[in-house]
Amino acid sequence: MNIDQLKEKLLAAVAAVRANHEVLSRLDSDTGDGDHGITMLRAMKAVENAVHGCRDSELKTLLMDVGWAVLGVDGGSTGPLLGCLFLGMSDGVGNKSEIDCPGLAIMFQAGLEKVQEQTKAQVGDKTMMDALVPAVETLKKASQEGQSIGQALENAAQAAEDGALATKNFQARFGRARNLKERTIGFQDPGATSMAYIFKGFARQ
Repeated sequence: MNIDQLKEKLLAAVAAVRANHEVLSRLDSDTGDGDHGITMLRAMKAVENAVHGCRDSELKTLLMDVGWAVLGVDGGSTGPLLGCLFLGMSDGVGNKSEIDCPGLAIMFQAGLEKVQEQTKAQVGDKTMMDALVPAVETLKKASQEGQSIGQALENAAQAAEDGALATKNFQARFGRARNLKERTIGFQDPGATSMAYIFKGFARQ
């Protein structure tokens, strides 16, 4: 994957979130204040602007620009966590101008680790981690199996979607929703769902 292909995937993630922002707000209205879709629209606009504004040929610079842009988005923890994801990915890619499937897995693992520095949330806590963690684990497995980047991202997107759907079974332990305790069971987490849409965009060919 070179910088042009990474830009395409970032913009595809933007498009996937935009197409479903009303779904995200509807999910958020079940257990939160109903503005997650709007917050994600702002975050994706920041991604888009950073992609179009990047004139560098380095993957690291592109991801860093995206990370810093998203970091400044207002709306609870979304901006800081998503921003850290991209900043971590920037660290993980190093100075490479292209990455293969193992490099992709390393990039996303570094992004995950950066997010984990900001939150103690784990799989089962009804957050974005329920989609992000299984997606990254799937990428690592795919790289070990010698899969192509395309196949690896398809599998990761499915893992993220499955993880988001599974949040219906969990009680929220973070964010405003945690105050509702067991009443959050039965509702799908918007943060995990938006992460699933991001991976869905990355997986588009």
